[in-house]
Amino acid sequence: MRIAVVGPTYPYKGGGAQHTTELAHRLAAAGHDVVIESWRAQYPSFLYPGQQTISEPEGEPYPRTRRLLDWRNPLGWAACGRRLRPADLVVLAVLSPVQVPAYLGILYGLRRRARTVALCHNVLPHERKPYDRPLMKALLGRVDAVLAHSEQQAELARGLTALPVRVAALPPHLPSTGGRPSAAVHRRLLFFGIVRPYKGLDLLLRALPESVSLTVAGEFWGGLEETRRLIAELGIGDRVELRPGYVAAEEVPELFARADALVLPYRSATASQNVWLAHEHGVPVIATRVGALADHVTDGVDGLLVEPGDVAALREAIERFYRPGEPERLRSGVKAVDPDPFWRVYLDALGAAG
Repeated sequence: MRIAVVGPTYPYKGGGAQHTTELAHRLAAAGHDVVIESWRAQYPSFLYPGQQTISEPEGEPYPRTRRLLDWRNPLGWAACGRRLRPADLVVLAVLSPVQVPAYLGILYGLRRRARTVALCHNVLPHERKPYDRPLMKALLGRVDAVLAHSEQQAELARGLTALPVRVAALPPHLPSTGGRPSAAVHRRLLFFGIVRPYKGLDLLLRALPESVSLTVAGEFWGGLEETRRLIAELGIGDRVELRPGYVAAEEVPELFARADALVLPYRSATASQNVWLAHEHGVPVIATRVGALADHVTDGVDGLLVEPGDVAALREAIERFYRPGEPERLRSGVKAVDPDPFWRVYLDALGAAG
C-alpha cells in the first residue's frame, strides 16, 4: 500500500518521535510505499516548556520524510491533505489534543480520498484541559478507524466515537544504546524520563528508605522548585541526585549501570517504553499496576509490582527488593527484549484497522 504516517520524527525527540520513525521503517520493510509527513514547527513553545528538538538523531532517521507542517500555517495543513490524496492509508499519530486542529485541516484537504486511522498514543492527556475532550471527539468522529495501545485507552476512545477501536500493545521502539548490566549492588534506584505529576516522583521520594539513594534523570515539567522543596522537607538531599534536562542516548547506559532498579511509581499510565529500556540494560523494574506497565513486568521474576498511589506499599516493595540476594536474583530474571514479534502483531492490527 501507499501509506503516509503523519507525526513527529527527528529532529523532534522522545518516544513519540521514535515510534513514528520506527513505524515507517517497519512498514517499508514489509513492502509498503511509505512517507512521513512531519513538522517544521509542531506547536508554540509555551505549550511545551522543555527542549523540543535534538541535534543528533537517536536511531536511524527515515529518509522519505517531509517536514512542512507548521502550527502557524493552517493553509499548509489542508495542502498536506491534498498532497496525500493518492495514498491508500493515512496514519495520524496522536500524542496530544494540541495536534488536533492541524489533523482536522489535513482531513479537510484529504476529502476522504484515502482511508484514515487515528493512532492514539494517548486518547486524553493525564492532566486534562477543558478543550481536550471536544478536540479529540472532533478528530475521532472524522477518521475511519482508531488504534489504541491498551484496552483502557480503547474504552476512552469508544466514549468519544462510534467508530471501531482496535487495540495493539505499543511495541519496543527505542534505539539500542548498547548498555550492559552492572554486577554490583549500588543501593541506588533510578527514576527516568519527563517528570510530571502523574508519574509519581513525589510518592517515590516519600517512600525512599534510609540507606537507599535515588537518581532522577529527565526534564521537569513545570520546573524543579516543588521537587527541591519536597526533598528538603524530607531531609533526603544527601541521597537524591537530580539530573534535570533531556537525557541523550549516549548518557543512558551510564545511568542504568549505576542503578539496581528502575522505579516507575506512576499514578496512571497508558504505555511506556521504560520497562523495556531497563530490561535492555539488564535492570529490574519496580512499577505500579497501571496501564500497560504491569504487562511487561513479571512480579517476582524481573521486577516487583505494587498498587498505585500507596507510599507505604511502595516503600515496602523497595525494602523487599533490597533483602539479601534479591537484587541479584531479580537481575538474573531480566531477559533481552526481541521487538520483532511485538511489531508483527502491531502491524497486523494497524493493517486490519486501515
